[in-house]
Amino acid sequence: MRIVADRPGLCIERQGAQRDPWRSGEPLQSLKGRGAGRAVRALVDTRPPFGVRPVSETTHVSVASLSRTLDLLDREGLVTRGTKGDVSDLDWRGSIRRWVQDYDFVRSNRVSYFLWPREFSTLIPKLRSLSGRYVVTGSVAAERFAPVAPSKQLSIYVDDIAGAADELGLRRADAGANVLLIEPYDEVVFDRPLVRDELRVVAPTQLAADLLTGPGREPPQGEELLDWMGDNVDVWRT
Repeated sequence: MRIVADRPGLCIERQGAQRDPWRSGEPLQSLKGRGAGRAVRALVDTRPPFGVRPVSETTHVSVASLSRTLDLLDREGLVTRGTKGDVSDLDWRGSIRRWVQDYDFVRSNRVSYFLWPREFSTLIPKLRSLSGRYVVTGSVAAERFAPVAPSKQLSIYVDDIAGAADELGLRRADAGANVLLIEPYDEVVFDRPLVRDELRVVAPTQLAADLLTGPGREPPQGEELLDWMGDNVDVWRT
């Protein structure tokens, strides 16, 4: 791109990308990254039947991202289409499992580790006074759906790790950390949260992906959450 003007004197020259970032002629091969994550969340959180354009309008995910993600899921045998190409059914459980083949809770997000020396019940009320957004994920969030033994780790998505840590009074910890502050792979993690026991938690779709790729006992909790989602579709699917 080159722009030149005589009055006022102006010359701007910029070089664009060498590769097409959309590569519309190539089928999507992976669900890794922001666009795919947003698209999977939008598709799984929507109850069929639906068309791509209405979902795009309500979730603000581009038609191109939704279409390419649907094509990948279709090739995996997870989508049933109607005669006009609309989605008549989508295997939401299988779609989440396909997503987590490429998504990883720790590697896909920016995670920092902190120590809170007291019970989580003394920290959770402080979340409500944060100046930025927050939403809880991981095992503490899972307890709000399928109660198990009390969690020993609290994971929180925030806008700014440093600012949130300062407001909450957390100390950085190289070992023995029990609080994770996470700047997310995309702002979609803040979309469609649920309030459970007065705690704002991520949408079950996001929670399932985080648990299934999380550490320790979180993958089994993810399996329990999938069972809860199957029994409570009306709660989380629009």
